[in-house]
Amino acid sequence: MRMKLLTIPATLLFLLCVSQYRLPALFADNTPAEGDIFPNLKLPLPEKTYEREYLNVAKGPFLLSQVDSEVLIVQIFSMYCPHCQKEAPNVNALYEAITARPETKSHIKVLGIGAGNSSYEVDAFRDCFKVGFSLTTDEDMAVYKLLGRVGTPYFFVLWKKPGGWQVVYSKAGSFGDPKAFLDLICAKTGIDQGK
Repeated sequence: MRMKLLTIPATLLFLLCVSQYRLPALFADNTPAEGDIFPNLKLPLPEKTYEREYLNVAKGPFLLSQVDSEVLIVQIFSMYCPHCQKEAPNVNALYEAITARPETKSHIKVLGIGAGNSSYEVDAFRDCFKVGFSLTTDEDMAVYKLLGRVGTPYFFVLWKKPGGWQVVYSKAGSFGDPKAFLDLICAKTGIDQGK
């Protein structure tokens, strides 16, 4: 009986120690929200020449602030994520809608960051889903961790301001209809509306 009574406090002490170690990580929420300034990420240069030209970055690694665009849509994805695979046609349709409108083509760019993916895995995703916009790697998951270990796919819409990239959209999962999402982006940033 005495042994059982000692076991209970020892177990509680162990759980308390473990929870102090794990709880901050479990409940940390450092995911940039709407209105926040997005971190000026340092990213590997996209491997394909057309992807570097699209972002107007020539040397790598590059900083997000170097991307030549007024608005940047950042997708956090993983080649192994079934939701990312399902969403890929929608993201491609969004990219096509952006490039089809002269008012948005030179003002809005899309960048996919492969969380935990190697160059080979990012290439496989690009080839499998016929991605036309820029993709880069986050092989060591440093970006993924910095952004709060977000679920995939995760979408940030960033608006370039004098103080950095301001988050105007931050959400996990599907964004729904690509044309409606593009209209939302334009409404939030004034692109394509003469502002």
